[in-house]
Amino acid sequence: MTGTPAEGSGEPQWLAWAKRIQAIAQAGISYTRSPYDLDRYRTLRALSVEIVARHVDAGSREELLRLGELFASDSGYPTPKVDVRAFVQRDGKVLLVRERTDGRWSLPGGWADVGSSPAEMAVREVAEESGYQVRATRLLAVWERARHNPTPSLSSVYKLAIACEVTGGRPEAGYETLGVGWFPVDALPELSLGRITAAQIRRLAVLAAHPELPPDLD
Repeated sequence: MTGTPAEGSGEPQWLAWAKRIQAIAQAGISYTRSPYDLDRYRTLRALSVEIVARHVDAGSREELLRLGELFASDSGYPTPKVDVRAFVQRDGKVLLVRERTDGRWSLPGGWADVGSSPAEMAVREVAEESGYQVRATRLLAVWERARHNPTPSLSSVYKLAIACEVTGGRPEAGYETLGVGWFPVDALPELSLGRITAAQIRRLAVLAAHPELPPDLD
């Protein structure tokens, strides 16, 4: 996925347009009472899938159908997904987990679950992915993914970064992780950039070290 970045965003302009078209189509499909408008909104949704398919080289009809289901499977009014990340430091190092999906490193975290608060999500993700028990202490940042993370995403995502303190446990990889480690902020391993970047980790370290600073807010 390449292209000129959308204004104020790190994602390609074509992807920003496709996502906007898809969002308009999804809202229209969910709320229109006109069968004629419903047909128009479905055509718009198909157009958004076509735009994405052209740029990601979906080579077969089966792949195009799969892509269409992925990109246009949501219903109701379109809203961003929420990704919760835990920032845990100890002895000047930050806790990272190695992701099973790409073999790269990230802050513990993942998609927010219905019925769980952001703090509860951060604590649970750290336990499941690293083996450590932690206590959530404060919110550090609320970021819009496309403005900070270089790898494009078909979803609109808000990232919540939450500072946590270790209270117990021991390092143990989980179902979604291959390893657990502590790294200096200025000597990070290869990161899973869709999840977190070095610039984001450095900013979180500054915010964690200065509790008088407000959380970052896009």
